[in-house]
Amino acid sequence: MKLSDGIEQALHCATLLAALPDGGLLSAKSMAEFHGVSISYLLKHLQALSKAGLLQTEPGPRGGYSLARRPDEITLLDVVLAVEGPEPAFRCKEIRQNGPDPLPAKHFKAPCQINAAMLRAERAYRAELRRVTLADLLAELSEADTDGRIAARGCAFFDTHIRHPKPERTNR
Repeated sequence: MKLSDGIEQALHCATLLAALPDGGLLSAKSMAEFHGVSISYLLKHLQALSKAGLLQTEPGPRGGYSLARRPDEITLLDVVLAVEGPEPAFRCKEIRQNGPDPLPAKHFKAPCQINAAMLRAERAYRAELRRVTLADLLAELSEADTDGRIAARGCAFFDTHIRHPKPERTNR
């Protein structure tokens, strides 16, 4: 199974947004720059995450993206489904019923064994992705960052690129 590059980008951006302090936003441009990826390609995936209710956007020059839910409420499967869609990776076309001398359909009442095996694998794959949240990824990253360089890079990035929406004015 091959997932698109958009999955990697979406997962890294969602994890980056999960590390933001409350009220913080990041622009698509800054996230594309941080990861060294195309902004136009990244925007497509950020829009898919927004449409799926995983990200929220704040418009305007001080706007950007943030998570729409807590990091412990967003799973890797949520991100994958938002970007790739809900269809299984393997889609049986019943080619066993094709060819120069096909048998009548009555011989194919049982599901295709290949399709059944692939769907079992898909269920296992999705179950594992459903088990891991963005909060889990942040915790694992903290454990893996033994010399603090990853955290320092992230903090320096946040210091330069974090945005806060303009406070709403109240009329009295």
